[in-house]
This record gives sequence, structure tokens and C-alpha cells, in this order.
Amino acid sequence: MTKLSRDDVLKLARLSRLKLTDEEVEKFRHELSEVLAYVEKLQAVDTEGLEPTYQLTGLKNVMRQDKTIDYGPSPKNLLKNAPVLQDGQFKVKRVL
Repeated sequence: MTKLSRDDVLKLARLSRLKLTDEEVEKFRHELSEVLAYVEKLQAVDTEGLEPTYQLTGLKNVMRQDKTIDYGPSPKNLLKNAPVLQDGQFKVKRVL
């Protein structure tokens, strides 16, 4: 089982730019050692020949066909009614 030393935890804290109290160093030394022990267990599992699991629920994406929808008047026809145009757009007074 991998045990982290106090110096290991302090180095990780320094790299993470964390300031830890003495109690926190001891707490994290124990917790991080448990995490590393669990990772060692996982690495011991034989996964040879197993397919990766990408989806557990069996759900699939629902797709639809893209269709062009004609909403009526074209932008060109709508701009004909504008009182003032600039660069093909409605020109309005500045709003602050």
C-alpha cells in the first residue's frame, strides 16, 4: 500500500498553491494514501479483451432532417419599408 509522507503532501500543496495547517496535512496524507491504494487495486484488474463502455442507458441521439423553412417576406422586401437605411440595415437613433 502506498503511503504518502508529510513532505509529499507539502510538495503537492506547494504545487497547488495551497496553504495547509498541520491538521490538514495529516488529514490529506491519510486521504491521498487511500486514493493511491485504490488506484493500485484498479490497476491490478485484468481488462484484457474488454470493450469500452460508452453508453449505459441505451439512449441514442434523435436526429431530424434539416429543412429550409420559408417564413414569408425576404429581408430585401422588408427593408423597402424602412425610413432610413445604412449598409443594407435599418438605421436608428443611438440609444444609450
